Amino acid sequence: MFAMPKTAKKIVLVVAAFMAVVFAVFLFNQTTQIVQSARAVNVVFGEGVMWGLIFTYCILLTTPLVLWFRLPKRMLPPETTEGAAYDRFLIDFKKRLSRHPRLRGHALNSTTDIETALQKLDKHADDVVTSTASAVFLSTAVLQSGRLDVLVVFAAQTRLIWQVAHVYYQRPSLRDFVQLYANVASTAFIAAGIEDIDVDVLVGTIFGSTVAAIPGMHLLASSVLSGSANAFLTLRVGMITKEYCRCTVQVEKAGLRRAATVKAAKLLSSIVREGTVKLSKATVSASKMKLSQAFQVVTGRRGKMETS
Repeated sequence: MFAMPKTAKKIVLVVAAFMAVVFAVFLFNQTTQIVQSARAVNVVFGEGVMWGLIFTYCILLTTPLVLWFRLPKRMLPPETTEGAAYDRFLIDFKKRLSRHPRLRGHALNSTTDIETALQKLDKHADDVVTSTASAVFLSTAVLQSGRLDVLVVFAAQTRLIWQVAHVYYQRPSLRDFVQLYANVASTAFIAAGIEDIDVDVLVGTIFGSTVAAIPGMHLLASSVLSGSANAFLTLRVGMITKEYCRCTVQVEKAGLRRAATVKAAKLLSSIVREGTVKLSKATVSASKMKLSQAFQVVTGRRGKMETS
């Protein structure tokens, strides 16, 4: 009876250690390629990029440790929502919520008041998650580089976990922490591989050869595809973090992940729509600027020829 939990913990630790080693090797490889590309432009610039990345990694790696020691551990609810144990949990949980800066002056006298307070925190957490996902969408859509996408996604999701945990003013358990950062690491792997997808074939299959032949369609489709995938993965990590930090009832982990995936899919459509509009406007304005510059060059040369 007691051997199974110990075995499960050992398996989780071994898998987490393996993921950490693989991700470290992967990140080292991506960093080396970025630094080499920067040094090809300028040696001094390459050195600056290298030390900048090292500083960034140090911040990202210390963030979980600071979060772990700074915030109190999530209060685990009892298995049932009735009885003396659950009443004691609500009393302790109410005390913690009363110290929350965002809930000052908020009534916490009943379970309804507690649920209303949690809904207020939920809304703020959703805003944090969607704004981060929107930033990831635009950043990865514009960069179009798997190596840089890894850094953007890794940094954004690490910061997202920090922000959501501070919204609820409690951190996940150690096991949940490991699972969260395993999600972040796997998301970084996926972000690096998205650029290898053959977008021309994908666009031609979905929209037909006529649409695929439109100038700029390949670039726009590639940008939207990369941004959408990374935004969806960021939304999913954010929703899982939210449930790990807020839940007042016992939640099945498999059901939690499915629910997080469904919520992420619902939020993704508005992010993609708004992001695509911004990308299209930026593309059109850039095209207009280039045409204007080309026209000025042509008219300038014509004027010189006429005067000569």
